[in-house]
Amino acid sequence: MYKTKKGFTLIELLVVIAIIGLLATLSIIALNSAQAKARDVKRLSDVREIRTALEMYFASENAYPAEADITDGAEISSDGAIFMRSYPTPPTPIDGGTGCSSATGATEYVYELDGNQSYTVHFCLGSDVNEITAGARTMTPAGIY
Repeated sequence: MYKTKKGFTLIELLVVIAIIGLLATLSIIALNSAQAKARDVKRLSDVREIRTALEMYFASENAYPAEADITDGAEISSDGAIFMRSYPTPPTPIDGGTGCSSATGATEYVYELDGNQSYTVHFCLGSDVNEITAGARTMTPAGIY
């Protein structure tokens, strides 16, 4: 009588290894995509917080802060009232939307004062977030363009 050996054949093992490799690859791709989307959502959150702080400053001083006062890590404050503890920096890595360069806010949120009654903050999105498309974007007191 012949004895049968219990175990897996080489083909079965290779098929299982290939399936596990495919699943691992797909999960890494999905994770990278989710991380990039999270960085873009953080960028939008940051610029909305900046807008809130600048509007509170304007309500207090009837003018927006000088460009020299708005640098990475600096607080936005007036007469002891702190409107933002630390001016944020965009999350890294830069996801590279269309038209993004350091001049348009890829590596920092670029604040520019337009007189005393308006400002712009330039920033970049690597992908579309809700109704805001990817690329170089500008925030003003009226909204994000």
